[in-house]
Amino acid sequence: MTRRGDRYYLRRHIPSDIQPIAGRSEVWRSLKTDSLQTALRRFPFAAAALESQFERIRHDAGISVDPTLLRPCEDDLTCATSDAFAPAAQTEASEALSLSRAYSRYMADPTHHWSASTRQAYETTRRFAVGALGEEVGIATLARSHCRDYLEVLRHMPRNAAKRFPKLTLREASDHARERGDIELVSAANANAHLANFSSFLNCAVNEELSTRNPMRGLRLRDEVSKRDKRHPFSAQQLQAIFSAPLYCGCLDGERGYAKPGPERPRNARFWVPLIALHTGMRLNEICQLDTSDIREIKGVDCIVVSEQSRDGSSDKALKTVPSERLDPVHPTLKRIGLISFVSEQRRMHRSKLFHEIAAGERNEIGLGHHVGRHDRLSGQALQAQEHADLVRERRCIVVVQDDVVGTRHGLSHWGMVRRVAG
Repeated sequence: MTRRGDRYYLRRHIPSDIQPIAGRSEVWRSLKTDSLQTALRRFPFAAAALESQFERIRHDAGISVDPTLLRPCEDDLTCATSDAFAPAAQTEASEALSLSRAYSRYMADPTHHWSASTRQAYETTRRFAVGALGEEVGIATLARSHCRDYLEVLRHMPRNAAKRFPKLTLREASDHARERGDIELVSAANANAHLANFSSFLNCAVNEELSTRNPMRGLRLRDEVSKRDKRHPFSAQQLQAIFSAPLYCGCLDGERGYAKPGPERPRNARFWVPLIALHTGMRLNEICQLDTSDIREIKGVDCIVVSEQSRDGSSDKALKTVPSERLDPVHPTLKRIGLISFVSEQRRMHRSKLFHEIAAGERNEIGLGHHVGRHDRLSGQALQAQEHADLVRERRCIVVVQDDVVGTRHGLSHWGMVRRVAG
């Protein structure tokens, strides 16, 4: 027995001899209660009913069975007949539940620990799926044909369809783009993200016994663009535009006047974040959330410690993935510009954050936000650290770091390998 959200479930491994017939390795049965005492009372009956269903599958497949498990006991008060994995009463109830209502329940589930951006992505998928398939289609009757139809709608979906064609439904906008043939469409990667989100919803519907299977499983659009080509590095002209801006050549001040020519050369987040991104390939959030203690000397090498852990015990840092935790050497150019001196100054002022002017956003994470937004537009595209990393790889500039600085953490056998950074 296990608890999921506010409900208790019976979770049972399906015997190996009938797994090929059932098409899965385990089954969940809702005990339809949030009370542990009630769940414990219902558990034996649910387990016995499940064993009887397993035996029925064996019987229908011609496998030897235990007759006692196959037929109900004589003193049973009721004998409910059911399909092997979809009780009739549950199926009838599921059929009455529309896709729109089922999706609303899914989105309102308090056990989802989604960020604002993740919730927005799932909400967009909900709007697309319900708009393409219809609000009243039954969740239990959703078939593979519905999912293939949804895939075709996404295949020809125009970018920003709701804004560009406000008077058309999503399906109508897709049909219109298919007929025209010259309208920019959503990328295959974007469409596949929606399909994956929809599949996650259907998996949840199976777990909640609203459906017996996920008809979306395995359906994807072929993506012709390789991962390497999805992000393009900045060109030399774009980098020249960024780092020839008044902020780096002399501006009016470090606040609202940073984009206007003047005599000041401020050293703040606007100044340092793009430079650190260029010379390390770090993600923007990784840079913005740095503590002053994260820049320190390790065995004779000045390093930037990328970690969720803070020496002062705070918990306002987050990394995209676990392997993102690492050490990056401080590039000589950053030292020459004065990064180490800037760090020392922040410490003398008893500041824990390297860029104290950047406030924590939602979920207590540090983000760049509006601090470099206008500055980014000087180059005509958003400043993304990954694009800097791509530039780094293209330029193949190197700095050799001693083996014993990082050691064997996170699968790196040593750091005798060459680190590529912009020079």
